[in-house]
Amino acid sequence: MRLLIWLMSALALPVDAIAATHVVVIEGMRFSPPALTVARGDRVMWINKDLFPHTATADAKAFDSHGIAANASWIYVARDAGRYAYSCALHPAMHAVLNVRR
Repeated sequence: MRLLIWLMSALALPVDAIAATHVVVIEGMRFSPPALTVARGDRVMWINKDLFPHTATADAKAFDSHGIAANASWIYVARDAGRYAYSCALHPAMHAVLNVRR
């Protein structure tokens, strides 16, 4: 990992360029995984595998996907550290948590 960061700095590339992408699958009226921990700068992709739209809406309004259609996805870049409980605005019984570490 140190070598990769050194190479990227030598090439004048931002360290954020090595950010990871994490996937949350929406299926069966659930977010899977129901809790996810990521690093700042990582991308989180929600993929809707249900037959109807869903949202990924943070309780504290930190992010809101609006409607994610069936067989579509939405990506959020986790910029601020913290714990973000979220749900589907269309189906309030669907809950999950995104943890962004410092």
